[in-house]
Amino acid sequence: MSLLIYEEALLQLLAGARPLTEIESMTTFAAAGRVLAAPMVSSIDVPPLDNSSMDGYALRSADVPAPGIGLAVAQRISAGSVGHSLAPGTAARIFTGAPIPAGADAIVMQEMCAHAGDNRVIINHVPKPGDWLRRAGQDIRSGTEIIGAGTRLSPAQLGLAASVGFATLPVYRRLRVALFSTGNELVMPGEIAPEALPPGAIYNSNRYLLRGLLQQLGCDVGDLGIVPDNLAATRAALREAAADHDLILTSGGVSVGEEDHVKPAVEQEGALALWKIAIKPGKPLAFGHVTSAGTQRGQCAFIGLPGNPVSSFVTFVMLVRPFILKTQGALQLTPLALSLRADFDLARTDARREFLRARRNQAGGLDLFPKQDSGVLTSVAWADGLIDNPPGQAIKSGDAVSFLPFSELLY
Repeated sequence: MSLLIYEEALLQLLAGARPLTEIESMTTFAAAGRVLAAPMVSSIDVPPLDNSSMDGYALRSADVPAPGIGLAVAQRISAGSVGHSLAPGTAARIFTGAPIPAGADAIVMQEMCAHAGDNRVIINHVPKPGDWLRRAGQDIRSGTEIIGAGTRLSPAQLGLAASVGFATLPVYRRLRVALFSTGNELVMPGEIAPEALPPGAIYNSNRYLLRGLLQQLGCDVGDLGIVPDNLAATRAALREAAADHDLILTSGGVSVGEEDHVKPAVEQEGALALWKIAIKPGKPLAFGHVTSAGTQRGQCAFIGLPGNPVSSFVTFVMLVRPFILKTQGALQLTPLALSLRADFDLARTDARREFLRARRNQAGGLDLFPKQDSGVLTSVAWADGLIDNPPGQAIKSGDAVSFLPFSELLY
């Protein structure tokens, strides 16, 4: 089987993603990271009234043709209160956010004024109409769409929704993902002490890695643990997972060896496409579905990742993440790359597209982790992003490279 290029594999995965349709109403307090199911339209202007952007004095600019003019302070207006119409030749003591009284057309900040006693103020600045005023609707106009459907809600967007009075938001329900690992060599931390680890045994790091990645994307994770390396156990785990999940995600066992049972198990419980992708690390990836009578859809999506931890990480962030986001109803699926300077040389090239673990340095360039092997999980913990390097592309210090920060890949 020829190797698929990354873009072809991604397109096939996204073509198989079936977006959720179930919508729930969620308090705006708790909706961070959820995907908005309907556009949010403001029913009010923000701010609702012209108001002051400074602590100072509201006045008529025509009353201050030169510095040093004294005005009577006729009223005091704080945020949350409304003053009365401002008479000519007077000023209003005003505070940030307070509505502008009728008749006033400017604010002079308090640092440019001086108390004169007897309830008068000296204005030491010549204002222009509009100075330090925030106009009604300056931020948001009534009838404006403030957040579009398909948006993954950020804290700033929650604040925006609250600013126009939305106490609840319609969001798609969480994606339910079943996670399990295969491999008789796997043990869990805490079950066996490091000094007692039997020959050939390894700790199951992928279970922690993938669970954390799924939780960062707002998924409900059903953890099925470690499944023994036999066909019957693998088929049973798939049936159990498919009954009440939208996606089954596994690591390991997706090759064609005698102890790789995931491929035949999925084929017997549903359907499977097994790909070899022209990327490094992360060549093998399986995609298909498991038939389920227990779900409305009748089938549960399946993705099988390679067992090497870095391969598992890279295939997740570059392929599984966009699949999950589309299934969740999100519109922005792929990361935005930065063009940054390489502060290293890479003479050795590969025929596959490489995703190199790197991190930004104080000089604004990128350093490369010295060991890029697919089993070196240290490289992922050390890095703050991936260099997306084309096939056969050598890198010289000073070259511009395409960098995908983890801030674009992990959330």
